[in-house]
Amino acid sequence: MNHSELMKSVQAEQNPNIPHIFPGDSVSVHYKIKEGDRERIQEFKGVILYVRGSGNSASFTVRRVASNGIGVERTFLKRSPRIAKLVVERHNKVRRARLYFLRERTGKSARLKQRF
Repeated sequence: MNHSELMKSVQAEQNPNIPHIFPGDSVSVHYKIKEGDRERIQEFKGVILYVRGSGNSASFTVRRVASNGIGVERTFLKRSPRIAKLVVERHNKVRRARLYFLRERTGKSARLKQRF
């Protein structure tokens, strides 16, 4: 058994509910949450700040502004079976791969133009 076969054997399978995503996309992530003995789906809407890695460790971070203007960022694993579905609501035009500058911005300056 060579190295690449060994890596494939421990690789988690691709989550079919996750489409191809890019930084700047406005997405809605439907995430399964276990509460006691029951499971429910929670929606997290926001803008993808960055997508990192490949394979098992690939992840993406979504930022949204919660109540009182507090920014909340959440990182999801791309291959996680806990993601029920991911809906890309709009593709936005960005010129960089890491959108950390959105953290300091609020209001109109934090808006991104739509890509067609």
